[in-house]
Amino acid sequence: MLEIRPVCENCGKALPCDSREAMICTFECTFCKHCVDDVLSNVCPNCGGGFEKRPVRPSRHLTKYPAATNQLIKPIDIEKFKELADKYKGIDPHLR
Repeated sequence: MLEIRPVCENCGKALPCDSREAMICTFECTFCKHCVDDVLSNVCPNCGGGFEKRPVRPSRHLTKYPAATNQLIKPIDIEKFKELADKYKGIDPHLR
C-alpha cells in the first residue's frame, strides 16, 4: 500500500492525499509536478527512474489507511544531480 507522503521531497510543497500534483517513482519518492517537470526533467534523483501521477486515496479509506505524516524533505543539489539528469533525461523511463 502506498504511504501517500505529504510533501514534495525537493521544495516541501504540501501534497495531501487528494493532490493532483503529486508524482511518484516506483520507490514512492514523492515530488510535485513542478519539480518533476522543471527541475528534475522526469528523472528521480534517488533511483534514476521516471515519475507517474500518484493515485488519490479515497477519503472513505483514510480512517483505516491514513496517509503518511512524516515530512521527508531533501532539496536537490543541482550540481550533483546534473550528471544523473544528463544521463537519463533523454531516455524513456521504460528503457533506463
